[in-house]
Amino acid sequence: MVPTSKRPRQPVVAVTGAASGLGRELLSRLATSGDFRRVVAIDEQRGDVQDVTWRVLDVRDPLLANRISDIDVLIHLAGDFALDSDPGERRAYNLRAAQTVLTASAAARVRRVVLVTSAMVYGAAADNPVPLPEESAVAAEPDTGVVGDYLEIEGVARLAARSHPGLELTVLRPAAVVGPGMDTVITRHFEAPRLLTVKGCSPRWQFCHIDDLVSALEMAARGLVTGVVAVGSDGWLEHDKVEELSGIRGFELPAGLTFGTAQRLHRLGITPAPATDLHYVVYPWVVDCAKLREAGWKPSWSNEAALEQLLRLRENRTTVVGRRLPVKEATLTAAGATVAVIGTAAIVRQVRKKRRI
Repeated sequence: MVPTSKRPRQPVVAVTGAASGLGRELLSRLATSGDFRRVVAIDEQRGDVQDVTWRVLDVRDPLLANRISDIDVLIHLAGDFALDSDPGERRAYNLRAAQTVLTASAAARVRRVVLVTSAMVYGAAADNPVPLPEESAVAAEPDTGVVGDYLEIEGVARLAARSHPGLELTVLRPAAVVGPGMDTVITRHFEAPRLLTVKGCSPRWQFCHIDDLVSALEMAARGLVTGVVAVGSDGWLEHDKVEELSGIRGFELPAGLTFGTAQRLHRLGITPAPATDLHYVVYPWVVDCAKLREAGWKPSWSNEAALEQLLRLRENRTTVVGRRLPVKEATLTAAGATVAVIGTAAIVRQVRKKRRI
């Protein structure tokens, strides 16, 4: 009788930030997967997903290594990426969380850690190739916004890879993530009465639905893709098509006026995001998801379908240059949006006048 080889032991997988958002969506999927021996949920509060092991703790706790000593694969999704968070506090939380998770994972001999940043780290530029290969250089501008956080987290990950060569690291870089609960520079752009463009450049639009990001994360957890991995719907939409599908007309301005005005508004605290974030709604940053395709992954959402859901989820919100307006102010017409952008000099003067009083 020929002896049969033993099946490899199924890994134990853990998810941080598991009680809500992307973490909860992934946790629900892993809980029904047959690829893992046990699923561990880590968060500061217990969530509602059943059939998993909950461990209530702050991922910044230096004793984290003691709580993950039985983990084979850790997917780190705990973080604060809200546009309206205090930039300093948000950056401090995200960096401390990433540093602690990576150090603790190395100490606990976790085999694989999966992180999620964004394809924004490639930078958005008028001369970007469409699509960008996954191995393209990281060219985003460091700033106080969420993109700056992603750059810092990836820097921590590169340092961890050098310091702990036995730790396998996978970094997923999704395109513009859309779906229920998503609130980003991109989703707010589609809450505006007009779609801003700059003269001489037409943006290309690529989305990543949260369902597809979850399925890509599961593949990363299983080790089917490693290293830097881009995630997004197939292809992209030209700006004319986006206008047609959304019913929102474009509004073109010179680049200097657009970014100069946005920077002044951000400096005065009128808008939540730095001017560099506007690059991602006027310049292309489409990614080629070659590794996932080669591993057999296919997105279930097209760019068209993702955009249609994004538009349905706007819930009558109105946003101008990244700032959400209260309902009582949200009566801007297309002409009003034009005035809001061009007339920002008046806003700047008004704010400065108040400061002098």
